[in-house]
Amino acid sequence: MLDSTPLIHNQPNDQPRVVSLLPSATELLCAVGGTHLLVGRSHECDFPKGLDHLPVLTQPRIASLSGSNTAAAIDAQVRTAMQGDGPQSLYDLFADKLAALAPDIILTQDLCEVCSIDLATVRSVASSILTRDGTTPRIVSLNPTSIEGVLDDMLVVGAAVGRLEHATPAVVRLRARLYEAGEFVNPYDDGPILAFLEWTDPLFCAGHWTVQLIERSGCTHPFNPTQIRDGAGAAMGPQQGEKIAGKSLRMPPEILVAAQPHFLVICPCGLNLDQTRACVGELSRKPWWRELPAVQSGRIALVDGNQMFNRPGPRLVDAYEWLVGWVQGRPELIPSDFPWQPL
Repeated sequence: MLDSTPLIHNQPNDQPRVVSLLPSATELLCAVGGTHLLVGRSHECDFPKGLDHLPVLTQPRIASLSGSNTAAAIDAQVRTAMQGDGPQSLYDLFADKLAALAPDIILTQDLCEVCSIDLATVRSVASSILTRDGTTPRIVSLNPTSIEGVLDDMLVVGAAVGRLEHATPAVVRLRARLYEAGEFVNPYDDGPILAFLEWTDPLFCAGHWTVQLIERSGCTHPFNPTQIRDGAGAAMGPQQGEKIAGKSLRMPPEILVAAQPHFLVICPCGLNLDQTRACVGELSRKPWWRELPAVQSGRIALVDGNQMFNRPGPRLVDAYEWLVGWVQGRPELIPSDFPWQPL
């Protein structure tokens, strides 16, 4: 059933009408002071608060984790849905509703077909939409694979909506916080092994920007380590952004156990803390669970993946501060409202 929220047509003519189909893009837009430009959003755009009145333009085709719908069941549904010839999507886009909003700019992504609506679907729908000046909407596709790429995206969004002068100082502040938290980390020590689970059945380890944050917190991530770009030298200090990791990888339990991780972060993509606790309940019954040093020492953290780490937006800086604070024993660094709990 379509959302019954009334459409909004009161945007001033001298300001762009923006639709965001990506939660992280919404956060970036709001961080540069563009909240008032939003006229529509995805079903997952729930931060910052105060967006509930906006029309919802997408809905998932896969049921969320609840009741008997386990992590393994969700994974099976996703794999089945993505099979077949031609572009596949795990989400529905309400084309008529989007067209009625007449957006000038559509924020979306082409990084992960599982996380949000796919770019091909957005392009197909946008090609039949006319803006107020009779052209088709401009599609801004964000595809960061690093923390530096996320900061760059803030500038991209700021420039697209005419707020670059607000985006630049916002990026400077976020970068300063990254450097300040990094001062508590010894850059000359590889540190303990940290395992970061982005899914629990089957196991998927961290990828992209999360691996960067893990390594910069003073830990190693042998499951999917960063690699130095060609020609980047040692990629140390200000050049550490030249060390990048690939996407999240499926990981056999034997690999996890063999690595003997000292720290374990469980942060399933798109799940909240309650759902994550259910996943941990399943993990704790695995025969290999108590072979992990992190389990034996109690160094396990559950994190709300729907809000943190999985979203390539400004709150990745909060995630980094939390990670450094937890690993390095600096609780004063941890944001007071960070959604996590020790296990």
